[in-house]
Amino acid sequence: MAERKGEISRKTNETSVSVSVDIDGTGAASISTGVGFFDHMLDQLSRHSLIDMDIQVKGDLHIDDHHTVEDTGIAIGQAIAKALGDRKGITRYASIDLAMDETMTKAAIDISGRPFLVWNVSFSAPKIGTFDTELVREFFQALAQNAGITLHVLNHYGANNHHIAETCFKAVARVLRASTEIDPRQSDRVPSTKGMLA
Repeated sequence: MAERKGEISRKTNETSVSVSVDIDGTGAASISTGVGFFDHMLDQLSRHSLIDMDIQVKGDLHIDDHHTVEDTGIAIGQAIAKALGDRKGITRYASIDLAMDETMTKAAIDISGRPFLVWNVSFSAPKIGTFDTELVREFFQALAQNAGITLHVLNHYGANNHHIAETCFKAVARVLRASTEIDPRQSDRVPSTKGMLA
């Protein structure tokens, strides 16, 4: 099987982002965005998807975290799309209900080539430490749009905002892992009656 790796460098007046991914990795991560909580969430994304990720970001954090988080999502999405190529042989669909202490969150994915995010997650506070909770959605919007995936995230319940955010990242990681795995029963074809996923 060909290596499923992707690298993206993205530089704007607001951020400089370098991302490399290996879909068939072990979940090894080297992450530095300058935003501590975000680094922690991205580490969860890598670890639980088993996608190796090297993410290096310098952003305009003197303004706020928004551009850094959004542009990182864009670059990760583009790197994943590049690594998947024509998406031949992938399982394509996956879903999970993921529990963490008092919190449960569902994620469902279709690596469809049709970017769409359904987000049914709310937080009881505007910040987790210094991190704006609204940026969790911004990250997944950028990821879904640029990876070309349909992604649904639903928080069933939870009291702790850190746990709610973390279950979102872990649940998405697990469905990324399952949906990008090669289906041995159709490893030589694209899993679509259209014959393509673009």
